[in-house]
Amino acid sequence: MCGIVGAIAQRDVSAILLEGLKRLEYRGYDSAGMAVMNAEGALRREREVGKVAKLEEAITTSPLPGHIGIAHTRWATHGKPSQLNAHPHQSGERLAIVHNGIIENYEALRRGLKADGYEFTSETDTEVVVHSLNKQLKNGPTLESLHTVIQDFHGAYALAVLNADDPDHLVVCREGSPLVIGVGIGENFIASDPLALLQVTDRFIYLEEGDTAEVGIESIRIWDRENKLVERPVQRYEYGIESSDKGSFRHYMLKEIYEQPKVIKATLEGRLGADYVLDQVLGTAAAEVFEGVGSVQIVACGTSFHAGLVARYWIEDLVGIPCSVEVASEYRYRNHVVKNDMLFLTISQSGETADTLAALRQAKAAGFKAALTVCNVPGSSLTRESDLSVMTLAGPEIGVASTKAFTTQLTALLMLTLALGRRHGLSREREAEIVAGLRALPSQIQAVLDLDGSIERLSQAFAEKHHALFLGRGTMYPVAMEGALKLKEISYIHAEAYPAGELKHGPLALVDKDMPVITVAPNNELLEKLKSNLQEVKARGGELFVFADQDTDFTPEEGVTLLHIPKVHDILAPIVYTVPLQLLSYHVAVLKGTDVDQPRNLAKSVTVE
Repeated sequence: MCGIVGAIAQRDVSAILLEGLKRLEYRGYDSAGMAVMNAEGALRREREVGKVAKLEEAITTSPLPGHIGIAHTRWATHGKPSQLNAHPHQSGERLAIVHNGIIENYEALRRGLKADGYEFTSETDTEVVVHSLNKQLKNGPTLESLHTVIQDFHGAYALAVLNADDPDHLVVCREGSPLVIGVGIGENFIASDPLALLQVTDRFIYLEEGDTAEVGIESIRIWDRENKLVERPVQRYEYGIESSDKGSFRHYMLKEIYEQPKVIKATLEGRLGADYVLDQVLGTAAAEVFEGVGSVQIVACGTSFHAGLVARYWIEDLVGIPCSVEVASEYRYRNHVVKNDMLFLTISQSGETADTLAALRQAKAAGFKAALTVCNVPGSSLTRESDLSVMTLAGPEIGVASTKAFTTQLTALLMLTLALGRRHGLSREREAEIVAGLRALPSQIQAVLDLDGSIERLSQAFAEKHHALFLGRGTMYPVAMEGALKLKEISYIHAEAYPAGELKHGPLALVDKDMPVITVAPNNELLEKLKSNLQEVKARGGELFVFADQDTDFTPEEGVTLLHIPKVHDILAPIVYTVPLQLLSYHVAVLKGTDVDQPRNLAKSVTVE
């Protein structure tokens, strides 16, 4: 996704801006640019399609020195990757702007600005912003003008403004897309992600929704949505989601489990309107592609396959179109029926999974409407070879057993489902209800993480076990599959997952006092049926471990260990209920003394068949 960097200092800022862009490359982008005001008071701009290295090469040939500037990496939403569509955008020779997010009503604003005589050189929504601001500047200074024009914008945005007629300030604002101010000594900075600025500061002000700010060399002033002058705390940056060390955590896996509220928030930011998904951020052609989708084929491996299984429930429930899910290593070795209205969806943490890549290439030859990938690594093979890409923004995941990549995949897949559903009869009210649930998701996962001590104590019952059975119904069945996979991956306990309704068709024969049975029980329409299944386990002397919604009437008793999970929207339950199973597997593995982060025989990115 797009990245913003800006700086104002007593020294040349061009190298700072360039380094900031390099640190944002992990987010994914297709072009990069920079605008700097030089010593003569003139704005100079350089933009290049492709990697930051191309921009660096151009600036090395023709330097852009100056004490104030802005820079950007763009991921195309409106208009293809091109030099003209790259940021920064200008209106005249004195005003430049960079923008993350989507201005939804840009077409109407564009028509009005054209009628006023403004000429457009790009296909982007951002150019509407810079021309609107230029027009308003006739009536007042930069900050007041920006605060005025943003009242007309619908959507999500983070904006940074460089005005050569106001050479002592950068002016910024945010609504739905993140923006931070980096606090220095005799210099200050702005960025969409603090990681971009760690080479110059570790102190940050995190702007809140609706904030506008004026950033000078020695001063930072912030106004809230009501245009009242406010103070926001300066926070020291300890370590981030991309940190290469474990920090205070014993293992990378535990660190990555605890990062999930933060990375899910990052995956959501800039992709949600007031009560709906901004489907433009799914790709330039997303709206056109989604209009004609009549079915979905999901192909993935391992944990990503489980994410696809959850997505199938969502797509068939909320969108109402057929959805098939298949393991990539099986898909590529059989004949298929491919419809021309099919969306071919791949899911991969690395974007380099060999079987998934081969399946995509095979499907391309067969013909389908479009290929979309949900991936965590920008620039990977899957993102390059797919028509559309949804980046999960989980950051590097070092532990072999996937945790935060899985929950961010589910988050992205649910947003994709809502975007598809809008075109197949999903009501605005239903979408708004689920979007509200998505906004609450990071705090709900944090509430589950707060139960870690209880889960660690519960894990002691598994110290001497060699087998385990996971049960779930509906969307909880893939969650049970993921729980079983985690336990077997890192603790080497043989674990299997079944739909709870299948117990009497075979697995019940395995149940005894040495086979712990783990189940996830949100408060949904399948709860009573699940309870009946669990009675079958209890009657045969099985030991039950139940992760249940706090509003259910489960009670702990002999042979039943109960952990209450905070109430969550039924659609979002698969994401939340995954977390206690991750923690359970982690603590069991620690008790077993296994190599948690690098379990035997496994690799993080499976790039061979």
